Amino acid sequence: MNRVWITGGTVIDGSGAPGRPADVLIEDDRIARIAVAGGPVPDGAEVVDAAGMVVAPGFIDVMSHSVSTLLHDGLSVGKVTQGVSTEIMGEGWTPAPAVPGQPHGFPVHGLPGGDEAWVGRSRGWTRFGDWLAAQEAVGAAVNFGSFIGGATVRESARGYAEGESTPAQLAEMRRVVREAMEDGAYGLATALIYPPGSYAGTDELVALCEEVAAFGGIYITHMRSEGEAILEGLEEALEITARSGARLHVYHLKAAGRPAWPKMPQVIDRVNAERAAGRDIHADLYLYTAGGTGLSSVTPPWASEGNRLVERLRDPAERARIRAAILDPDGTWEPLGNLAGPEGIMPVGLKHPDHRAYRGLSLAQIAAQRGQDWIDAALDLLEAEEQRVGSLYHLMSEDNIELQLRQPWVMLGSDAAGSDPTLLTEDELGGHPRSYGNFTRLLAVYVRERGVLSLEEAVHRMTGLPAAHFRLEGRGLLKADHFADVVIFDPVNVRDHATYAHAEQLSGGVRDLWVNGVRVLAGGTHTRARPGRRLYGPGAAGRPGPSAPATDAAQVG
Repeated sequence: MNRVWITGGTVIDGSGAPGRPADVLIEDDRIARIAVAGGPVPDGAEVVDAAGMVVAPGFIDVMSHSVSTLLHDGLSVGKVTQGVSTEIMGEGWTPAPAVPGQPHGFPVHGLPGGDEAWVGRSRGWTRFGDWLAAQEAVGAAVNFGSFIGGATVRESARGYAEGESTPAQLAEMRRVVREAMEDGAYGLATALIYPPGSYAGTDELVALCEEVAAFGGIYITHMRSEGEAILEGLEEALEITARSGARLHVYHLKAAGRPAWPKMPQVIDRVNAERAAGRDIHADLYLYTAGGTGLSSVTPPWASEGNRLVERLRDPAERARIRAAILDPDGTWEPLGNLAGPEGIMPVGLKHPDHRAYRGLSLAQIAAQRGQDWIDAALDLLEAEEQRVGSLYHLMSEDNIELQLRQPWVMLGSDAAGSDPTLLTEDELGGHPRSYGNFTRLLAVYVRERGVLSLEEAVHRMTGLPAAHFRLEGRGLLKADHFADVVIFDPVNVRDHATYAHAEQLSGGVRDLWVNGVRVLAGGTHTRARPGRRLYGPGAAGRPGPSAPATDAAQVG
């Protein structure tokens, strides 16, 4: 039996209860006991001195994009060095089931490590669970699970086409969702500003969420609007879950664009009223005023219909039509370019050799160098790059971030992949700091520096709260018989180092991390161990049914 005795630290157990001096005994993959501090060392135990440190449950990232990076090497260095022990994926797109006519399962996330072998492998994934089984074969340093991507569901029945689905198409989508839930999906995850997921209407989503609800699952959504129509976007999400019976989670809660900032208190009041009436509603956020998505998001969704954006940009008449739609948005889509303005957009994913000199510049600066209007510069870049071009959009308010963080139903999601910055190629540099700093930023900035949350509450938001909401049985708390996902960090020196200009910088102050009782971080260095396990949603066939929702107020927030 492998035994580890963590002694001398302050235990913050993830429930929200005050921290206390205590010792923790790990035996194999479980926490054997939380003991009174200073007791005798158990026979045969490795002693780990945590004096001056906090001992807490491993952190849970409820909005991960480690789809390809985790298949590449399984290490998730950027997340592990923040103390993350579990990643939940799935926003919009998942690699499985394979979509007919699609070249491979990674059109958004990219082939794992650029390895062409994944083309053939992913084409054979007929069910959602085939992808996660492949991840099990690779191994992972973190526990992992996923929702089924809403865009993938729609594409499986009707490709990139707009319009209302036929009964036969809807039946096929229902089948895909139902099988995914049986395979352990946590529910349906939509991203309703991006085509083709944005083509799905409310009634279609209600029908799909009826399948989710039958398994006790969650409808998790990047709402149709986070800008001036944010209240309407929220009402649609509330309607979908009220009619279907699915639980609701709002991805990366935010009010995007200055005109929407005053609406966040109304959003919060609306959610609080629904929760007071008994609705199960939660949300996550990342702690940055800039979002990250494709430069293609400056264009209207119809421009990508049929996956033909680049083709349309090369047609002078179609290009003029797209330009006119950006110049004067009609209110039916989220014009991120107009909301952020060219000064607030930084294209960080430029890969064309002619564009490398633009890295680190705003779209306004790029346009000035090219002697163009910003719209023309953006469209030229998209046409030449022939890809979505990862970009930062400065859209949010720091005051709103703090307001959102104070809500007891809000947890953390990085909206990012876990990468090893030392392995990134020149073409892969230039990302979002949330990849490497979202969780440590909570501890450094919003706890230690600003006092927005207590340390105990911050830990709860990253551990006990998401574990209860996602029904991650045996995780999220330091408690006897729970799985030994345990992090040790220095509360005085824990710090995010990643910035917008230099995103690929690992966090500091997280010293050790165990996942299922195996040390994956020792003295701040990744051990390269991959003890993570596949986690299953509540409806997985052949597995125990969903546990009852937590009733302890300290756990459910």
